[in-house]
Amino acid sequence: MQNNLIERVQQLARWAVKAEKGDDLTLAFDCYIRALEFIRDLLAQEKNPKLAEVFKEKASEFMHRAEQLKAAIKAQKEFSHSESSINKINKPPDNKVINKDHFDSLSDAILIEKPTIKWTDVAGLKQAKSALQEAVVIPARFPQLFTGERKPWKGILLYGPPGTGKSYLAKACASEVDCTFISVSSADLVSKWLGESEKLIKQLFQLAKERSPSIIFIDEIDSLCGQRCEGESDSNRRIKTEFLVQMQGGAGAESQGVLILGATNVPWELDPAVRRRFEKRIYIPLPDTEARMTQFKLRLGKTPNAVTESDFKEFGLASEGYSGSDIAVVVKEALMMPLRRCISARKFKHKKDPVDNSLKWIATYPSDNIGVEMTLSDVPPQMLICPDVNAEDIYSALVQTRPSVAKKDLEKYEQFTRQYGERD
Repeated sequence: MQNNLIERVQQLARWAVKAEKGDDLTLAFDCYIRALEFIRDLLAQEKNPKLAEVFKEKASEFMHRAEQLKAAIKAQKEFSHSESSINKINKPPDNKVINKDHFDSLSDAILIEKPTIKWTDVAGLKQAKSALQEAVVIPARFPQLFTGERKPWKGILLYGPPGTGKSYLAKACASEVDCTFISVSSADLVSKWLGESEKLIKQLFQLAKERSPSIIFIDEIDSLCGQRCEGESDSNRRIKTEFLVQMQGGAGAESQGVLILGATNVPWELDPAVRRRFEKRIYIPLPDTEARMTQFKLRLGKTPNAVTESDFKEFGLASEGYSGSDIAVVVKEALMMPLRRCISARKFKHKKDPVDNSLKWIATYPSDNIGVEMTLSDVPPQMLICPDVNAEDIYSALVQTRPSVAKKDLEKYEQFTRQYGERD
């Protein structure tokens, strides 16, 4: 318990310093005051007089800084009409810059980025790509087409088994139109220390509007907007209500250029009202044979290998029931196998390095009669060549790595799709 309180104090102190650097004096003041409350709790529990003295010194330091900030905030308000008088405190507004109040409050909960993933990096998922082009790509490039009653989709729900590329697809969409990608986890919005989740949700949407065109990607949205139940707290109900208001377009015309993209592995647990707000509900199933084959190629990348096109086709057929993340694990396991051959090898032979044509050592197979008896520890670090990955490595990895999605779970996705969804 005490360690948790100390961590909260340290975290609040970091936030306060960050807020001061961003000229958000009010937020910095609030952080120091909240930190003082935690220190008070620490002092009530602490029996070690030396540690208690340390806490008192820190409290005095925070109190002094909070008083300085309070005076600065007061001066800022009194002289806000005079730009020259408050030049050191309040910088002139810049509409091209994120509102610091919104950004600082959410900075520890969200990730703002410009993804570089392209459509071609996403294997399969043709209908999902098509729907996202309707919602984001076409409106951004040809806004003149969306007039009158023709409006782009504002909410898209991607659902399906874990590891099927939902977040990857969302990033590819943002990259395709060069828009701001705001990624937020549901857990971050409901666990902030201030306990004002509704305010954070409102600021999240405001931030997206300031950076439009933008995509708000909320992963595991079921954690934020699950179904209502009798024992549900008032706080959870308010969170859902605020989220529904914002999704409906609480700011009117300002909501143009903002797409809400949700992802969930358990769509049946979503609140019905939230589900309705997502106008497009797209099922992202396990990859088909062709998509799995492509994923093996993408995961293997430029790693030196002896895998042929026919091998990749066989991998696609042999991996039925595997998700994209399962295939990533399979390939990672396969990439380790040449290293294990080096570790267990008892013979090494010379081979030309394709990079500089110099002779180096490579592990031999047990059946290879050529080579010098030695172990990996005998090979100079700069003189080792790693054997290529071959088809047998990937087959072995497939045998060792089982699919992570059960067939009975797939039946639930099929049932939900028949009732509410749209198949990819």
